[in-house]
This record gives sequence, C-alpha cells and structure tokens, in this order.
Amino acid sequence: MKKSVAAALAAAFVVGTSATTFAAANPFSDVPAGHWAYQSVAKLAQAGVIEGYGDNTFRGDRNITRYEMAQMVAKAMAKNPSGVTKADLDRLAAEFRDELDALGVRVAELEKYADKVVWTGELRYRYWATKEDTKIDGHKSDRKTTKNQLQMRLFPTATVNDNWKLKARMTASADMRDDTSGDFKLTYGYAEGTYDKLRINIGKIPFYTNVDDGLVMDDYMSGAQIIYGDKFKVALTAGRWNLDNANLELDRAGYKDVYHFVTGDTLSLDDAAASYQGIEISYGSRDDFYIGAGYHHFRSDDFGKLPGYYKTTKRNSDKNANIWAVGASYNFGGDVTLAGAFAKNQKAEAFEKAYTISLDYKGANRKNAGSWGIGAAYRYVGQNASFAPTYDVFNTTNKKGFEVYVDWAPLMNTYVKLNYFKGKTLDTKEDTQTLFGRVSWFF
Repeated sequence: MKKSVAAALAAAFVVGTSATTFAAANPFSDVPAGHWAYQSVAKLAQAGVIEGYGDNTFRGDRNITRYEMAQMVAKAMAKNPSGVTKADLDRLAAEFRDELDALGVRVAELEKYADKVVWTGELRYRYWATKEDTKIDGHKSDRKTTKNQLQMRLFPTATVNDNWKLKARMTASADMRDDTSGDFKLTYGYAEGTYDKLRINIGKIPFYTNVDDGLVMDDYMSGAQIIYGDKFKVALTAGRWNLDNANLELDRAGYKDVYHFVTGDTLSLDDAAASYQGIEISYGSRDDFYIGAGYHHFRSDDFGKLPGYYKTTKRNSDKNANIWAVGASYNFGGDVTLAGAFAKNQKAEAFEKAYTISLDYKGANRKNAGSWGIGAAYRYVGQNASFAPTYDVFNTTNKKGFEVYVDWAPLMNTYVKLNYFKGKTLDTKEDTQTLFGRVSWFF
C-alpha cells in the first residue's frame, strides 16, 4: 500500500506545535510559500519529522512506502502530543502498528498512543496424562488420569490517561474429552497506574510471587499492589485470595500420613477467602543476575483443615500461614540460565517446604519464529508452602522429582511446549509421572 504526500501531511497535525508559528522558513525549493501544503511541510521539517532529499527538494508527489510513513509516525510519537491533536496520531499509530513494531518502536509505547482499547488474545490447547501408584486396602494399583483443555483468553487494555490504564482478562474453557464448555468469565480486571519508577495495581490483580519465580503462587486475588524501583525493587501486596484456587490433592485414598484429616475425603471450606499481606524485595534482572526474598502472610479459618497442616489433635487450631521465600538466577552470558528458589511455611507441620533448581538453554520466543529452548529441573513441591505454583506439569502438588522440557516457536505468534515429570508423591511415597503438552496461538 502506497501513500502520497497527503498521508505524510497528516502527521503534521500531531506534532503538537502551532502551524502558524515557525522560527525558520520552509527549507524545500519545490514547496514555495504560495503552495497549499507550505505550512504543514514547514512544520514537519522544523519538528524533524521529515528531512527531504540532498538537493533540498521535498518531492511531495512521490509515493512513499508504509515503512517510510511509519518512520514519520514514530518521530511524531516522540513529541508526546496531547489534547485534540492526539486523536490524529491515534489513528496513524493504529494503521501503522506492524511497521512501527518492525522498526523497533516498543509495543508498550505504541499502545500508549494507539486506540483507546487494544485487544490481544490467546487460543491454547493443553493436555495432561498422569499416572500414579496407589494403595487401596493394601492392594497396589495404578491411577491414570487425563485432561484435555481448550481455552480462549482475551486481554483488553484501555488507556485512561498518560498514567493510568485498565487491564482485564476474559477466559472461556472447554473440555475436549467430554465435549463440554465452561462459562465465559472475568479472570481479572484492575487499574494500573505508572509514575516513573512507581507502579500501582488496584482491583482483581495478578497474584504472582516474583522473587521465587512462581513457586509459592501464580494466580489472581482481590486487592492492591504497590511496586517501586527499577533494578532494586520493592513490592507490597494486600487483599484476599480464594483457597478454592489452591492446587492441592485432597481426595487421594490410602494415605499413610497421620496428618491427613479425613482419609479419602474431599475438603470442605467454610472460610475460603483468606486475607493476605506480603512484601518482596529484589535486585537485578533475570536476563543477567537476579536475587530476591519475600514474606507472605495468609489468614483463614480453614488452614487447619489442609492435609498435613496440623496433627489430628491440633486440627483447626490456627488460622495463619506464614511463608518465607527466596530465589536467585544467573545467566551465563547469553543462552544458559541457572535458577533456584526455596519456600517454607512456618505454621505447617508437614508438606511445609518447597524448592526448585533448574538449568535452561535458550528458550522459545513466540515473536521469533524458529526459536527454541530446552531445560531440566528438580522440584520438591510441598502443598502447604506452594499453594498454586506456576509449573504446568503439576496438575496437583505434593510431589518431588525431575522434570525435563522443550519449547519451540514454529511460526510467529505460535508456541509449543512439552514437559515430562517423573518422581514420587510426598504423602504416599509412591511413583508418579506426568506428560504435559501445550500449543498456543497468539493474536
């Protein structure tokens, strides 16, 4: 698609300078003072949006490419326009979004000046196949489970002003095995304010324990979060989190563990919404060297009901979970990253700790077709310290063992991942293994 000087002149009205005040004359010999485009061309030249040719001509009747036009839009964006002139740049930025991205203009900066509401999304398919040895009435048997999930996720981002945005995620799921569909629901929705190094999130916000890279939590909660800093960062979070979202195994029959509160039964929660307050302090970047520590305090009447939280004589005697976590990672000059994390719940008497160590080579980037990565990890995930960990292969927690994985971006905005875990359950001490696969398409 080609555009002539008329399209280029549209950029003149978004530079943010009055068209009637110029300190210098128009530099182009082929645009005389009486030309209909004189004012706009002079304005573009003075603002540095256009440069013309070496012979001091503008050549306004020549068609320009989309990339040339995108360069003009990028320069106009750098002027930080405001008021009524911003609407013109909104339309131009939306029209030339792909070219601006290819020219290296940051997507975050582009969205700041693009349409008021930007929609992105993901369609993903995930598959789990788990096999576990169990003992029921003294007899050993294999328990095999599979899960097929198709999920559509939509991410609207609305710009309120230069400092505030509204972000949300809407999710619909379907069970491919049973050919059933779930409800379309709001997963999260919150206001995000950015003031230099300060970021504020308020509403139903992402709840991710960053210092341990999601070992303790990767979920959502109702509350508020304040994050300050750049390389050195402090994050304060408070609100309420629903225990129904905990990634726990509660209905396994034949527990040998004396801590299990009712063998073979399921958990009935009376106070599912636990109050939460937490702090995380970190230094560095995960692209280089990173280290951090965090403290997470939960309070609910139902913590005493969790398997292994207290011995049967002390069940329901406490309402608190106090979890300390630390994490670190180091990148060896480019492709290889070593990372580790540890978490412990000081209130629980069993399954009270979790830790992981991983070694990764490269890694797939969905925007870079052909990129790939491999990795291996040892994970020990006690469910009373790791309530909802980020690991896809763990459809339930309370396990320890080795995990290997590979990911690949065969096409742009396409992502494929395969994981295999083999280990033992922490409660029954039996063998367990899980095969996990994922395919995602982004738009």
